[in-house]
This record gives sequence, structure tokens and C-alpha cells, in this order.
Amino acid sequence: MTLSLPTWQKRVLLILSGIAVLALFALAFSAGRVSAGPSYPNTTSADAGFARDMQVHHNQAVEMSMIVRDNVTDETLRTIAYDIALTQQQQAGQMYAWLEEWTLDQSSSQPRMEWMAGGSGDHGGMAMGAGADAGSMLTSEGLMPGMATGVQLDELRSARGEDAERLYLELMINHHEAGVEMAEAGVELADTEQVRTLATKIQSGQQAEITLMRSLLEDL
Repeated sequence: MTLSLPTWQKRVLLILSGIAVLALFALAFSAGRVSAGPSYPNTTSADAGFARDMQVHHNQAVEMSMIVRDNVTDETLRTIAYDIALTQQQQAGQMYAWLEEWTLDQSSSQPRMEWMAGGSGDHGGMAMGAGADAGSMLTSEGLMPGMATGVQLDELRSARGEDAERLYLELMINHHEAGVEMAEAGVELADTEQVRTLATKIQSGQQAEITLMRSLLEDL
């Protein structure tokens, strides 16, 4: 015997079926959105390593530039130092924001410069071939190349006039040369376009500043 459902029950079943179909469409749409979401670098990537290490490198350049700006009277050098401080502070902020966006920590247990070990060769003297030990890229004080030591920073804080100008230029030229090498590695190794773009900008900008600072040093 065939059962015949009342009309109201048929309507309820149709409504429930429609809701179930809509729910399935919504679930499929959500899954599609999740799978199509942005793919961020992981914590051991060259992108993350560049953002972390270059921030530290930049922050010391800002520190040295603000020290010398207060300790010299030469307006040309004061202007250069202020420009370096502003530029590198802004770029450091950019890299900080990337790590936040990628939901990565600002610091890592990964050794400094390890991200550069995957490079194809020797950037300006840094040992960065495949399998290179990150420690071999650091100075004897355990600092990244180009970084001033605590003693050198104290000397810069104490120096005045021409002595301060000369010391700052020497330290900053060395600092920039290492920064250019790090930027070259960033261009080569980074996967994200934003990192490669900034690395290219750092490379060209700091190379131009090196040329300018060398000319100022020769005139002292």
C-alpha cells in the first residue's frame, strides 16, 4: 500500500531539501575560498630570513645615523645621515609588517644569515654556496657582516666634528656594502615579489649612497 503524505508535510520536506542544497553550495564555496587564499612564506624561507636580518641591519644604520646627526655640524653629512635614517626606518617597518601579515615571529631560532646559504655563489665575498655554514658568514664577534661592534658604536657616540664624520662614513660604507650583498641574495633567493622589489631598491639605493659617502670621505 502506498502512503500519501499530507500536503503540508510535502512542503516541509521540499523546504528542508532546499536548505540542504544551499548548505552544500555554501560549504563548497567556502572551501574554494580557503584553498584559493594567499600562500605566505614559511619561517625558514629566504623571504622571512631576509625580513628579519635586514631589519636588524637597518636598525643599526638608523642608530648610527641619528648619533652622527647630533654630533657633527657639516650640513651635507647631517642631511645624508637623516635621509639614511628615514629611508631605513621606513623599510624596516615594511619588513616588520610583512612578518605580521605572514603570521611569523619577528625573531627566530634560525641562525642569522642561514637563509643566504641557498645562494648560487659568492655575493661580494660572503660564503653562500650550497651547504655553506651560516656561522661562516658572521664576524668574529658573531655579528652580521657590516655591523658595527659595541666598541665602535661607543667611539662614534664620543666622537665630534671631523673625527665623527670620518668614523661614521667608514662605518656606514662598510655597513652599506654588506647591505648591498644581502640585498643581492634577497633578489636571487626570495619567492615573493614584494621582497624581491624591496631588495632591488635597497641594492641600488645603498650603492648610490656608497659612492656619495666615498667622495665625502676623500674630501676630509
